Amino acid sequence: MYEHVGFAENVMPVQAEAQAFWLRAPGCGEIRPVTLPELGRDDVMVRTLRSGVSRGTETLVFRGGVPPAQYAAMRAPFQEGDFPGPVKYGYLNVGAVEQGPAELCGRMVFCLYPHQTAYVVPAGAVTVVPEGVPPTRAVLAGTVETAVNALWDSAPLLGDRVTVVGAGMVGCCVARLLSRFPAVQVTLVDVDAGRADVAAALGVDFAQPAGAADGRDLVVHASATSAGLQLSLDLLAPEGTVIDLSWYGDIEVRLSLGGAFHAGRLGIRASQVGTVSPARSRRRTTADRLALALDLLRDPAFDVLVTGQSRFAELPDVMARLAAGSLPALCHTITYGQ
Repeated sequence: MYEHVGFAENVMPVQAEAQAFWLRAPGCGEIRPVTLPELGRDDVMVRTLRSGVSRGTETLVFRGGVPPAQYAAMRAPFQEGDFPGPVKYGYLNVGAVEQGPAELCGRMVFCLYPHQTAYVVPAGAVTVVPEGVPPTRAVLAGTVETAVNALWDSAPLLGDRVTVVGAGMVGCCVARLLSRFPAVQVTLVDVDAGRADVAAALGVDFAQPAGAADGRDLVVHASATSAGLQLSLDLLAPEGTVIDLSWYGDIEVRLSLGGAFHAGRLGIRASQVGTVSPARSRRRTTADRLALALDLLRDPAFDVLVTGQSRFAELPDVMARLAAGSLPALCHTITYGQ
């Protein structure tokens, strides 16, 4: 239970105020005041404790890289405004319920909400964070949920040789979950030799592209580059499959398919978190999937992915630095003064 003074059931202060991060235009973020809506009978008001920057997707949004044809598909659950801006975007938020149903008041929850100091959403939009999962680790829930869906899509088998190409947030979360499969050999591949220490903390092998072993039964691609996707194909054993988790935005992807692609009957399948994998969609809901992701975050090994933090007021500058690559990070978290 998150301790806080003054929790109340369905009592809303008049004209409650908060602050939110907005992308005013590509490359230019700002903090804006917002007035929270009245609390409905089935709503909660959440005071944010931590939020996380989804470095790949959010920096792509920040630089205006969402193609017009994907504007609708790329909308976040509680997005306001439209691409390329002004837009309020984000989906890794952990906070404490200050007002709402009695069973939620005082609980720490995860919500797919943008960077904002406080917010009102339907109670069904929040998921209680399990005991023992700190807020800084809990911001990874949305990313671990993506990894869960990818493994439902790819269905690795006992004893498989699996490579994950791209040691960002998503790739690392996939690698950690794979490390818990019996007799599965997992290698994390990245151009950055410094990610070897991260791989070791996650309990998997590491290689740079030139040293990556081939003959893999399954490759999960998460580098968001043409070179990474090509490498993923090149590492496959005959009749192997690449599960592609990358989202490329407006970046053109080029592949050479004149080699083993046809002769080896290789496959490329897309995986994305917007819908539950067809392998589980009849038996699992999105709420089930998110609850599973949060339960998996009891594992302290995920802490290695939280690589920095900044205050909420610094977020416009932080987002610009992340987008420019001058602030290296896996998951950069935002603090809210508690």
